Amino acid sequence: MKKLAIVVAIMLLVLGFFASGLDRYLTLESLRQSQSDFMALRMQSPWLVAGAGFVLYVIAAALSLPGALIMTLAIGALFGLAIGTLLVSFASTIGATLAFLASRFVFRDAVQRRFGDKLKAINEGITRDGALYLFTLRMVPLFPFFLINLLMGLTPMRTRTFYWVSQVGMIAGTLVFVNAGTQLAQLTSLSGILSPGLLISFALLGIFPMISKRIATWLQRRRLYAKWQRPARFDRNLIVIGAGAGGLVSAYIGAAVKAKVTLIEAHKMGGDCLNYGCVPSKALIKSAKLANQIRHGEHYGLNVGAPDFSFRKVMARVHDVIRTVAPHDSAERFTGLGVEVLQGYARITDPWTVEIKLNNGTIQTLTTRSIIIATGAAPFIPPLPGLNDVGYVTSDTLWDEFAKLDVTPKRLVVLGGGPIGCELAQSFARLGSHVTQIEKGTRIMAREDSEVSELARKALSANGVDVLTDHTAVRCEQEGDHKYIVVEHNGQSRHIEFDQLLCAVGRSARLTGFGLEELGIPTQRTVTTNDYLETLYPNIFAAGDVAGPYQFTHTASHQAWYAAVNALFGDFKKFKADYSVIPWSTFIDPEVARVGLNEQEAGEQGVAYEVTKYGIEDLDRAIADGTAHGFVKVLTVPGKDMILGVTIVGEHAGDLLAEFVLAMKHGLGLNKILGTIHTYPTLSEANKYAAGEWKRAHAPQRILAWMERYHAWKRG
Repeated sequence: MKKLAIVVAIMLLVLGFFASGLDRYLTLESLRQSQSDFMALRMQSPWLVAGAGFVLYVIAAALSLPGALIMTLAIGALFGLAIGTLLVSFASTIGATLAFLASRFVFRDAVQRRFGDKLKAINEGITRDGALYLFTLRMVPLFPFFLINLLMGLTPMRTRTFYWVSQVGMIAGTLVFVNAGTQLAQLTSLSGILSPGLLISFALLGIFPMISKRIATWLQRRRLYAKWQRPARFDRNLIVIGAGAGGLVSAYIGAAVKAKVTLIEAHKMGGDCLNYGCVPSKALIKSAKLANQIRHGEHYGLNVGAPDFSFRKVMARVHDVIRTVAPHDSAERFTGLGVEVLQGYARITDPWTVEIKLNNGTIQTLTTRSIIIATGAAPFIPPLPGLNDVGYVTSDTLWDEFAKLDVTPKRLVVLGGGPIGCELAQSFARLGSHVTQIEKGTRIMAREDSEVSELARKALSANGVDVLTDHTAVRCEQEGDHKYIVVEHNGQSRHIEFDQLLCAVGRSARLTGFGLEELGIPTQRTVTTNDYLETLYPNIFAAGDVAGPYQFTHTASHQAWYAAVNALFGDFKKFKADYSVIPWSTFIDPEVARVGLNEQEAGEQGVAYEVTKYGIEDLDRAIADGTAHGFVKVLTVPGKDMILGVTIVGEHAGDLLAEFVLAMKHGLGLNKILGTIHTYPTLSEANKYAAGEWKRAHAPQRILAWMERYHAWKRG
């Protein structure tokens, strides 16, 4: 109501201004005719005239009324250059700030809710460089100042910043127009003030801050590189360190645009995803899922029987899958694409030079215009007393270690309740291990909504996993051939015996051994980069797990495009990495997939939302497949079909999520999904039904009531 009252008040004032004919006084001819009367009044009451002129100017600027130029000329004619400039400068700035605040109070929240995702880059730019942008606009009178006031009110710019930048930025124009007012008798038209030469001068003044910023950036880079000797020529356009997802995509892009690219990998091509992560884990998950289906064959009308299998063969299949996929990431393939592939350890010795200790023992040194660091991440090993004594495996080492076993570990402890720990805990439990999963937090999969975490816990428990949340690992002990992990819960200690211990408590970026310390490139948990994925040195980039903020194969590939394009073409155009729509999945059964915000994150960020939920237990195909569990949950802008985020729990949730990822990326709402034909019977209908639930909740009840009356009338 307050906002509505302000809008109505402003509209009434503006309408009153025009209805009373006050606008006819704001012309050059009217001003010239009334100049002698105003001068006489000023001589009688100088302070009254000055105060009245000041207040009227503030009101006109606050209401965005036309005629500011005429009022500036009038004040210049009445009070001269010095006093006139002082009056106009403060009156115009105060009025502009009032318009800024009114726009902010009435419109900003609604605009940010409706277009928040699209305005994210603008908001970040205003937060970082808003003063520069505003100053540049204030220096160019070609752009209407009243629009600047209103539009800036929609941004996160601080009021204090808006005021002082406006005060300083408008002073040059104020001086020019007030000075023109002192020469009012000689003016024949407004074009005499706004001459082409003057407008060009203002434009140059507006561009000057940008030029200054570029010069400052150039000087900063010059100082940064001053201690290094830049090569006269370069051996390569691009050197990529690391042949995981980020490195492979970077090298591919470079070769595709005919740059001379060298890719350096110390160990296995394909990185963690191919050799230790996504590929082998999904192969194991499939075998475990099939074993579980056999165990529950009665659900499908089959005789119940325990799955009969060789664990050694299961692990052999995992390695067969890796070998089958490996040619996609092989050195031979990338060599054929035009990439030079070197096997060895790379170390950056200066911003343009990389020293490679090849696996054959020789050392090769190459110079390059740009470098991309894509060294990935490795499992984090907690500083747990006794851990090294009892031995352990990680998500990297278990594939080779467990391949030596004839049977699954009888007692397996999984340390960690994140996605990796959950996937492996469920899989080994389904393959016959007694699995104890230890998580120090209050719930597993803590980044998901609490209901998702609880559903995941029930799914793991149903498969025999003993899930221990709020348990802190204290130490490991060994007594003869018996190995134990000691945990604490509510002040009580407990010894858990195990045969194998799997550490799955997260992954740490690989930061050491590549010369980053010697170059002074800042690192914390990851390599520090800007929005363009540049490190301290603008020609050295980072992508993938080593750069963060996500540790997914698909985000590493996504970042690689930005890093490669900026590295090769940044002199012409640079692109900010876009993380607005990032999907991910956890491949437990049922799968958990998400894109955008969930309820937990929306609450933390103070984002208003509505929830629409469709239970997959009602889906025909899921019922037929025996997978009728889970849900599709969509967060939308209140009263709108604009999607803020989606969480899907169920069979093939990761595949079902793609439709929502596409919709969010291209600004499509739930109405578009509802209007799309989905094949029957498929799991994808769940997306359509979720959209239908939203539509039903937002049905126009008043219109439907009138339609009911209409149809009753038609029936006679």
